[in-house]
Amino acid sequence: MGALLVDDAVELADMIWQLRQELSRAMWAGEHADLRFKAEQVELELTVAVERTREPGVKVRFWVFDANASARKANMVTQRITLTLQPVRMDQPDRAALISGDELPGED
Repeated sequence: MGALLVDDAVELADMIWQLRQELSRAMWAGEHADLRFKAEQVELELTVAVERTREPGVKVRFWVFDANASARKANMVTQRITLTLQPVRMDQPDRAALISGDELPGED
């Protein structure tokens, strides 16, 4: 079995940025849809590894790995964490974010 490589992972901050982009795109796409979903919480279960470096300015980095990759390669210590995020709109932080999507064939 080979070691987990950083090439097999994405930084936690980048993963959350991408999630934010996807949720924003879903909100925008459903702006005028009849059916919407209230996004009260977004729960993520992640396999992460922590890298601590001695370089100036860099302290700790969290790398998110594919769960299957961590099961195949066991030379790096990983942890499973759960993040619960509550999405809010910047312009209306007291209101729940609404997300919708296209209606699938056969949905009423």
